[in-house]
Amino acid sequence: MLLAAYQHRFGGDVDALAAYLIDRVPVGWSTLGNDLLTGMPAHLRADLSVNWTSPGAQYDDRPAGDPPVRITDYDTDGLDWGYVLHPHAIEVVPLHAADIGPFVAWDTDPRSRFSDQQLLWGFDRPVPATRPPRTAQTPPATVSAAVSARPRARH
Repeated sequence: MLLAAYQHRFGGDVDALAAYLIDRVPVGWSTLGNDLLTGMPAHLRADLSVNWTSPGAQYDDRPAGDPPVRITDYDTDGLDWGYVLHPHAIEVVPLHAADIGPFVAWDTDPRSRFSDQQLLWGFDRPVPATRPPRTAQTPPATVSAAVSARPRARH
């Protein structure tokens, strides 16, 4: 989902993706949704939206009137995964297994199938993914990942 959003909705702009996901929400996200699929080619949207049929939901369990408190890498109770947006890739951190994770390049085909087994996501291991199935559709063009952005805090 994040790869497809970066490549299509945000046109390869890590800062715009980070602003949407991080800067414009008071606390964080409990789920990402099909709102990230805006602007994608129909065949890619169809491939990705099977399990993403509703918009994302922001996470905010603050008592009324309390100021926002960001979830950081020091406050990950209840979270399974962390994602750090770098200029060249997404760092995927399996929070129950490690403090750092491997990098998934921004030009990775978003239809790739990634494992949800945290033990496979070691920083010193290859990204646990398989190539997308072959289809009659031509894979979508991807944008260059050569953009400048600052690394973002884990959420």
